[in-house]
Amino acid sequence: MEEINKMSKRILIVTEYFYPEEFKINEIALAWKDKGYHVDVLTQNPTYPAGKIFDGYENKWYTKDVYQEINIYRLKAVTGYKSSLFKKLLKYFSFMTLGSLVSLKIGKKYDYVFGFDIAALTGMVPAVMLNKFYNKPVTLWIQDVWPDSVYAYGFKKTKILQYFLNLFVKSIYKNSSNLAVSGKGFIEKVRTHSSENKKIVYLPNWADEFTQDDNTFNFSTNKKIHFTFAGNVGKVQNLDNIIKAFGELDQKYLEQAQLNIIGDGSHLEALQNIVEMSNYKNIVFWGRKPRDEMYRYFNASDFLIVSLIDKPIFSLTVPAKTQTYIAVNKPILAIINGDTADIIRDNNLGFVSEPNDIDNIKNIFEQSITLSDEEKKVFTHNCQSLTETTFNKEKIIDALLELLKKGNS
Repeated sequence: MEEINKMSKRILIVTEYFYPEEFKINEIALAWKDKGYHVDVLTQNPTYPAGKIFDGYENKWYTKDVYQEINIYRLKAVTGYKSSLFKKLLKYFSFMTLGSLVSLKIGKKYDYVFGFDIAALTGMVPAVMLNKFYNKPVTLWIQDVWPDSVYAYGFKKTKILQYFLNLFVKSIYKNSSNLAVSGKGFIEKVRTHSSENKKIVYLPNWADEFTQDDNTFNFSTNKKIHFTFAGNVGKVQNLDNIIKAFGELDQKYLEQAQLNIIGDGSHLEALQNIVEMSNYKNIVFWGRKPRDEMYRYFNASDFLIVSLIDKPIFSLTVPAKTQTYIAVNKPILAIINGDTADIIRDNNLGFVSEPNDIDNIKNIFEQSITLSDEEKKVFTHNCQSLTETTFNKEKIIDALLELLKKGNS
């Protein structure tokens, strides 16, 4: 009887990104579908991260396709946003308006609505509209805290902007049934814009699963200690300071090590110019690599780097790569403040440095280069233990589903 009941339950997922783009919402949708729920997705045509439409897709105003028995309602996406702030803002507002129109058209048939808040909070408007107009239970999984992140990305905190942003954020939270947050530090921030009785639950990102690759890969022909950063290469990733600290290591350390940067982004060319102009050695840019090849790069690394610039909002942010790094059982250099630094420090997973302290960043590079194998094993053992408990994928997905089912109750 329970299975028949679940088969009748319909979930609409609202997200700016979905398959073939690589985000955790793909795994959530498939997991809930496998549990017997009817899952549909409202999203945009795929463009991330290059800012252009994926091969095999047309950028139509409205289209529908199917992915592993999941109906996907796709909307026209603004392209070219990688190098244009105007187009990036237009992309957010486009999904907010088009998505709201479509969600109101299709939304009555759903029992639950789940918002994957991975980008701008404007992307959650199509989800909360269904609570406001149809009283549908809406759960949001918040990965980034507004309005703090707006200011962190360079928008001036004027009284007018602050007033309208606070009003907007409160409206979004008011029209959601409950909230999940990916960082513990988010709870207090979110609480200031929501009612006291609003349920807010800490549910972190889990570690990405990788197929172990038997193909042997080495970053260099001669033996070195390899430090690897993988992911989006933007200004907020603090790679300027990391490159400076590594590039200015004493020769006795530098000749034993290599810094590998894997990924693409708006700040890549500027970083490449810094390396060339400063004549820094043993720093290699590998470009963006397919997700299914990443295990070989992680496996070839001795240490993995997670970093963000020193802004208050980013002290609350735990980049999703943190859990992935932990899952591949590699020591971590956390060049970051706040929650992420606490995870690495409290669980003894590696070394931590202030983002702006060049000397201390150099120091943890030096400590890592001289670290013994036995000391490394302590870090890797602690990584494995944490992956099996706090960052367990099945437990987190099940907890999100339970929160969603509680809805307006």
